[in-house]
Amino acid sequence: MEIDLSLIGMERGRQYETIITTKNDDGTNHAAPMGVLCSGPDVIINRIFKGSQTLENILKQKEFYVNITQSPHLFTYSLIDDLDNEYFADNNTLKDADAYFKCEVISFKNAVKQSDPVKKKGEAIVFKSKVVELVIKKETEAFNRGFGYVIESLISFLRFDLVDSEEKEFYTKRFKEAYRVVNKVGTRQDIKAMRKIKKELKNKGCDL
Repeated sequence: MEIDLSLIGMERGRQYETIITTKNDDGTNHAAPMGVLCSGPDVIINRIFKGSQTLENILKQKEFYVNITQSPHLFTYSLIDDLDNEYFADNNTLKDADAYFKCEVISFKNAVKQSDPVKKKGEAIVFKSKVVELVIKKETEAFNRGFGYVIESLISFLRFDLVDSEEKEFYTKRFKEAYRVVNKVGTRQDIKAMRKIKKELKNKGCDL
């Protein structure tokens, strides 16, 4: 079957929040939340900071799994605590994932992003990988955090007329950051929605 990431709602050029699973040197399973950029129907790009266990595993094995889920539990515990083996299937994917796909690394390169606030000089490695297997367990869509920012911006929009000037400034700053993020990672629908909210906020006198 031809692999097509649009079957799980992934658009080319947009970033999605996933959980990547790999194998450690001792054979144990490892999971970590990671952003994935869709670069085509069967191609993805990852930018992973140096020092990450996931990065070390991928460099050695040249393959990994991307798990699609919207479970707050899985995202939280895969970041804060190592997930126990009970969460993993025999093939190293997450049992409760709605879908998953296997990737094989095509190429990788060092990447330095001077403006990155997370790490000094943003030292990372960018991977380009081919999707060689896609398994959809149930109808689902990969999570794009742009949608969350749209909802938060709608809440700010509703409250804008109800607060004083100091609070208006707070909501304006929050919207500006949300608008920036959505334009960077959001879907076309997310971006369209944010432009509509921006227009209406301007009509309310919001300094954007």
